[in-house]
Amino acid sequence: MMSILSNRRARRRWITYTVLLVITVLLMAFSSNPGVREIQRGLNFAFKPVQSAFAGVAENIASVVGAISEIDRLRVDNAALRDQNAQLLNTNLRLELAKRENDQLIGLLQLQSGFDHQTVAARVIGRETLPTIRMVTLDKGLDDGLALGDVVIVQGGALAGRITDIGPTFAKVTLLSDASIVVIGQLLVSGATGEISGDAGGVLVMKHIDAGIAVSLDEEVYTAGLELPGGIRSPYPRGLVIGSVVDVQRDATDVVQTAFIQPAADLGGFSLALVITDYSGGLPLVDQSSPEPSLSAAPSGNGSPSVTP
Repeated sequence: MMSILSNRRARRRWITYTVLLVITVLLMAFSSNPGVREIQRGLNFAFKPVQSAFAGVAENIASVVGAISEIDRLRVDNAALRDQNAQLLNTNLRLELAKRENDQLIGLLQLQSGFDHQTVAARVIGRETLPTIRMVTLDKGLDDGLALGDVVIVQGGALAGRITDIGPTFAKVTLLSDASIVVIGQLLVSGATGEISGDAGGVLVMKHIDAGIAVSLDEEVYTAGLELPGGIRSPYPRGLVIGSVVDVQRDATDVVQTAFIQPAADLGGFSLALVITDYSGGLPLVDQSSPEPSLSAAPSGNGSPSVTP
C-alpha cells in the first residue's frame, strides 16, 4: 500500500514538472512574437496607473515609517541634549559660585593686608532663614581666637555684624540688618550722626539725624566709633563702611530727620568674612546685641570719620 502511494506521488511530480517545462518553452517561443509583445505593452500601459498608485502608497508608507523613526531619534537626541544642558547649567553655576567666592577671598586678602586691626578669616556654614532673624554661622570659634562681641566685616571693609553666640568651633553673627543691632553711624560729608538699625525690608534705618543737616542721596555712612568718659567706647571700630543713603524723610515740624541706608555688604549672599579680634568696646551684651553709647552723651563736633581701608 505504501509503495503504491509513493509511486502516485512520484508520477504527479513528474507530470507537474513536465507541464511547467512545456509552458516555459511555449512562453519562450511566443515572447519573440510581435503580437505577443504588443499585448504585453498594452497590458503594461493598462496596469501602469495601478502600478504607480501602489508605488505611491508604498513610498508614503515608507515616508511615514521613516518620519516615525526620525521623530523617535529626535526625541532621544532632545532628551540627551536636555541632560547635557542641565549638566552645563550646573557646571556654570558651580563655576560662577567658585568665581564669586574667589573674588571675595581676593578682596578679603587685600583688605586684611592693609587693615589696621588683626583679623581672622572665616567661612559661612549656616544661615538663619526666619524673617525676624538675620544671622549667619561661621566655621571659626573660641579655638581660633574669636570672642563674643567681635565685629565681622566683609569684602571692601563693609560692616556685616557682630558675634552674639560662640563655641569652640563656631560663631554666630547677628547681621547689621537684624532689628536687635544698633550702630551709631556718621555721614561722610557733614559728619552728622544717627542711630542705625535693621529693617525687615533689608534697608537700614538711620534715625535722630539733626534736621538742620543737609543729607544727600548716595552719601556714604560709616561707623562713628564714639568714645565716652570712663573708657566706654563704641562696640564698633571707627570708620567701617555701613552703606549709602537711598532716601531721606523729614517732617517740617520735627527737629530730626530719618535716612534710609543701603548696606554696603551683601548681607544675604557673602560666604567669607573677616573677624576683628583686637578691638574691644561697648557695654555688656543684652539680648544678643550690644547697644552703642547714647547719642545724647556723645561728644559734640562734626568731624568726618577716619575711613579705614
